[in-house]
Amino acid sequence: MQFAGTGPVGRLATRLAAIGAPPYKGRRYLARLSGSGYISPSARIRSTSIHLGRHIFLGDRVTIYDVGDGGSVEIGDGSSIHQDGIIEIGQGGCLVIGRQTHIQPRVQMSCYKGKLSIGGNVQIAPGCAFYPYDHQMQSGQKMIDQSLVSRGGITIEDDVWLGFGVIVLDGARIREGAVIGAGAVVKGEIAPGAIAAGVPARILSHRGGTVTQSEQP
Repeated sequence: MQFAGTGPVGRLATRLAAIGAPPYKGRRYLARLSGSGYISPSARIRSTSIHLGRHIFLGDRVTIYDVGDGGSVEIGDGSSIHQDGIIEIGQGGCLVIGRQTHIQPRVQMSCYKGKLSIGGNVQIAPGCAFYPYDHQMQSGQKMIDQSLVSRGGITIEDDVWLGFGVIVLDGARIREGAVIGAGAVVKGEIAPGAIAAGVPARILSHRGGTVTQSEQP
């Protein structure tokens, strides 16, 4: 793994190092053996502006795809994106992922127009999706031809946990330490340390266990 990297030689070195290694998360130890981290031989990266931190892990079939007019992609030290995760950027959209953040399989990050900012020590369960943009819906024009707009993108602060299948929409801000229940749709601001769920997501309690009068059903 000392020769691992994103170039042809580095990818070949990674492929050789993976021979005999366990599958799936069993290969995370390989990321710790090289400052360049572990990028699965089946991962695909097409981006002219990408910064990969030290000891990052990109699992099988992870795709990072710039359609041609996207911004930058930054993945912080020690962060992981597991198999079948997709990062798609275009129209100036960009992505920043902090340190030691772990993104489980089949997560979709479609970064058009706006910025998707994910902090450090964030835990994202499988099947989540992030959309820091929206389609206009003008009458008299086919939806496929509608322009994309953004209200400022999405911000996920440090130490957040998103459950299975959470969808986060443009303009959302999930503050530090919040927990979002499985299947929720987040489109506004979630307070620090709050536990939220539902469609749209609303605060049910806080990590301290208290429920305020305004948050009760």
